[in-house]
Amino acid sequence: MRWKTGRRSENVEDRRGVRVAGGAKGASIVTIIIALIAMYFGIDPTTILNPNTPNQTSTTTRNPQEEQLADFVAVVLGDTEDTWQTLFQQIGKTYQLPKLVLFSDKVNSACGFADAAMGPFYCPADQKLYIDLSFYQALKDQFKAPGDFAQAYVIAHEVGHHVQTLLGISQQVHQLQAKANETESNKLSVRQELQADCFAGIWAYHANRSRQILEQGDIEEALQAATSIGDDALQEQSKGYIVPDSFTHGTSAQRVRWFKRGIENGNIEKCDAFDAAQL
Repeated sequence: MRWKTGRRSENVEDRRGVRVAGGAKGASIVTIIIALIAMYFGIDPTTILNPNTPNQTSTTTRNPQEEQLADFVAVVLGDTEDTWQTLFQQIGKTYQLPKLVLFSDKVNSACGFADAAMGPFYCPADQKLYIDLSFYQALKDQFKAPGDFAQAYVIAHEVGHHVQTLLGISQQVHQLQAKANETESNKLSVRQELQADCFAGIWAYHANRSRQILEQGDIEEALQAATSIGDDALQEQSKGYIVPDSFTHGTSAQRVRWFKRGIENGNIEKCDAFDAAQL
């Protein structure tokens, strides 16, 4: 991915080295369960996290590799800003820039307390994305999805949730889920996550047309990441069997299909996973 000459976003909030005390009693067990089922992408932490506990500052030695990742994340965020500002203008709306929070181990958000085990997430209450950069090592080693464009896909997916919030989609989903049983609620979550995958593809389509960011093999990196974090793949890996009614993000094939839908046509209207007869 051609990123080093890209614009760095000014909307990165660096909380690495900030030690967070406390958190929800028993939260570590819950986050482990979530990590086994949904892993790392787009989980709404409001269902598992408790309110904030004061932060305590500490110093952390940062290696050059991590600093390069932080630089990379700022570029990807900046590129999503440029893309979605243009797309929102085209539909007569204003794109409100999200913040991206870098943290180490644990963090407090407007959605509550979280630790790195749950991976990157978006909090609609404060319109911020949260990521511990150590996740990228897990993406490479545990999920066999290396490459900078796979890493960019992570950010673009979470930005997709921000787009859903600005368009009122997330609020509608939450209202429907409040009236639904667990199985139906999970199905709504799957459609929401697949749409975020499609929005990630939308970003890649327009960013490449405008700024030629893609290099050979980049798309394959993103598709490998999408394959690795499908609900069926994660459950098979962790349990040895799958439970479709518990899916919250979609199968590997579905996640690949919806990312490809976005990156192949660049049309927001093609990302309506809620009206799709087949996912």
